[in-house]
Amino acid sequence: MSRRILITSALPYVSGAKHLGNLVGSLLPADVHARFHRQIGSDVLFVCATDEHGTPTEIAAARAGLDPRRFCDEAHARQAETWRRFGLSFDHFGRSSAPSNHALTQQLYRRLDAEGLIAERGVRQVWSPADGRYLPDRYVLGTCPHCGDAEARGDQCDACSVLLDPEELIAPRSALSGETRLELRESRHLFLRQSALVERLNGWLDTRSGWPPFVVSLARSWLTADLKDRCITRDLAWGVTVPRPGFEGKVFYVWFDAPIAYIAATQDWAAAWGRDWRDWWWGEAARDSRYVQFLGKDNVPFHTVSFPATLLGSGEPWRTVDVIKGFHWLTHEGDKFSTSRNRGLSCDAALAALPADIWRWWLIANAPETADVTFQAARFATEVNKDLADVFGNLVQRVTRFAASAFAGPIPAEGRPDGLERALAADVTRRVAAIRAHHEAREFRRAAAETRALWARANAYVQEAAPWSAIRHDRLRAAVVTRVALGLVELCATVAWSIVPSLAASAIVAVGGTEAEVPGWPGDVEDVLIGDRSRARVPRPFAPVAKVDAESVGAACR
Repeated sequence: MSRRILITSALPYVSGAKHLGNLVGSLLPADVHARFHRQIGSDVLFVCATDEHGTPTEIAAARAGLDPRRFCDEAHARQAETWRRFGLSFDHFGRSSAPSNHALTQQLYRRLDAEGLIAERGVRQVWSPADGRYLPDRYVLGTCPHCGDAEARGDQCDACSVLLDPEELIAPRSALSGETRLELRESRHLFLRQSALVERLNGWLDTRSGWPPFVVSLARSWLTADLKDRCITRDLAWGVTVPRPGFEGKVFYVWFDAPIAYIAATQDWAAAWGRDWRDWWWGEAARDSRYVQFLGKDNVPFHTVSFPATLLGSGEPWRTVDVIKGFHWLTHEGDKFSTSRNRGLSCDAALAALPADIWRWWLIANAPETADVTFQAARFATEVNKDLADVFGNLVQRVTRFAASAFAGPIPAEGRPDGLERALAADVTRRVAAIRAHHEAREFRRAAAETRALWARANAYVQEAAPWSAIRHDRLRAAVVTRVALGLVELCATVAWSIVPSLAASAIVAVGGTEAEVPGWPGDVEDVLIGDRSRARVPRPFAPVAKVDAESVGAACR
């Protein structure tokens, strides 16, 4: 039986155009990891959903002249299409507004309440006379009291990732109108008593391994004696209603219900495919599964504190995350990509400019795993042109063209590999094992770097073996080199498939490899290169990888 692995990525918010920072911050690495695990035979479940509740949705819907439900219907469909075009291979792309998530959120609230972990308290909330409404936390802006950033929100400072309350902001103002005349009015709200779970959460964190150091550091910085209880309700109309007398007209805070949507999405997928969702999330049934989350660093506090507090505090046998793979930010000209501030390159604009695989390659090869990474059009063009056009694309082109011109139909099966090919097979075996190890460790930049190095090694072999010279005096030797080169291209494409699936699939077909929905990870490399699998190849045409123009990419960013 194959190993079960559950993979989730941070839920993209439903409003606003999604940008490349959203993509590389969780969604794309999660997809690469899911594709790799399918290649090695794991039983993969890759789920995500649009995050649809909260004030931003209400305001965006009002601006669009739509009710929130219809606005979310249309926005979800647009996002699903964008992610499909980027090749994200979700098993299920759900919605936090789904009935399953409403029911499960209310169920978990009741469990937490029964465990004594819900407290009802009066809260002074920001009221804006100019806007005629309460301002939810994220719609109060001001200066962060911790780092001094002037654009901190009332729920979190993006600059230093500290969680905040609106009252802590210096010189607060309305994000809607800019009005600084704000009032504080009291309203009754519910709190998750995170402070009562500090010891349990720290004990849980002690049992985790494989997390990036900065994720562990962020988690530890929150799990202290100063951990605050978290308000989990809001004075809004759009969201999961609160099943408690006196809380009519209130809904759960979006950060309470959104992570629960991972479970609800699994339930919806399981119902559609006749599977049991408990195999991934519940008790003994989920013991043999492994759960990996992919997140941007601004989402880390919620997934290392609040969501585990919800699951552990419920007293029920929920499966909690094994590994959180966090990412830093992709920046554009020194500033964070931002949907709300219209900064950077949107995913739709990127797809209009270039094929998805070109973006996928560069983003994974430069994934912000240990620090922020700056996107620059000129650098992007230079790197993808070298890697995809000059190295990989040229490899496939020169091998398939020579095979087609020198041999009609199948490549002759005669001839025996010599020491050059056997040394190549041993070297490539080591390289493929290294690439696999990096993927298993979720080391995306290293996996891409080793893949690039394998492509370069393949080019070096073809150049050294020179079948175009050998065919002049030794046709059998030229046939051997051509067969090996075709198998080498198949290996190069197969190990790159999780990153550049369309490009890799076309290369596999071009060199006479087996066309498959998921090309299995190479098992016996020597057999592919110089064994029985190296025979009976019929090469096909391969379209060259087009060069990228830096100016056109720069124009797409404006």
